[in-house]
Amino acid sequence: MTDPKAPTAGATEGSEADEVVHLRVERGIATITLDSPANRNALSAALVTQLAAHLAAAVADDAARAVVLAHTGTTFCAGADLAEAAREGGPGKGTARLVDLLRSILEAPVPVVGRIDGHVRAGGMGLVGACDVVIAGPSSTFALTEARLGLSPAMISLTVLPRLTDRAASRTFLTGETFGPAEAVAIGLITEAADDGAGLDAALDRYAEAFRRSSPQGLAESKALTTRAMLRAFDRDADELAATSARLFASDEAQEGIASFMEKRPPRWAID
Repeated sequence: MTDPKAPTAGATEGSEADEVVHLRVERGIATITLDSPANRNALSAALVTQLAAHLAAAVADDAARAVVLAHTGTTFCAGADLAEAAREGGPGKGTARLVDLLRSILEAPVPVVGRIDGHVRAGGMGLVGACDVVIAGPSSTFALTEARLGLSPAMISLTVLPRLTDRAASRTFLTGETFGPAEAVAIGLITEAADDGAGLDAALDRYAEAFRRSSPQGLAESKALTTRAMLRAFDRDADELAATSARLFASDEAQEGIASFMEKRPPRWAID
């Protein structure tokens, strides 16, 4: 399996310092690595745009039988870049970028495997839900914290809700509690939990070998069966959920919740 920290093959235009997502293809496996640890791989315009471009390149590469979505640093993805959303006048542009990205992962005619050994929050959970297979290491933690900020996981519900049992969805969406990889497996969010880094790589190698033995047509047509319902939900619900996201972001409660998060203090509605 490709080392997620390996140098980029086929870098995009611009300086290496400008690239926050890398692509490498080796033995039929395209590894796309999120590499913006300074902001915890938040879903900035740069990260989402580069991730989408690398995914498109991997899908167009006849040599790529699967895509691995990996990360550097201790956080896989912390969700929306709240500072950037404020500069853009709200979440509208970021929401549109995320919806397009999630859809492109679901529509990709190759399996997309999440390789996670770090924290996953908010919009990062949407990426996890969109992946076909997810392996998480012992450092992984998961949480849907939007309710604590006066928001809701509106857009990412398109990929997260289909993965969870009804009871698990209620618990995780409403409490904002943090849980580990073993529970993530139990509720259907991820596929496997590894005990250590070696186990994480061994699991990924096992899946990679299975994909290398499968035909491109067989993989594409089989994946389409598993993602059909989620893609239908995009067509049915995406516009309504985007409007909900924008309405909540503009509310007084959300502005207080975001401010409290940025200032590292309890929001005023919290009860001691």
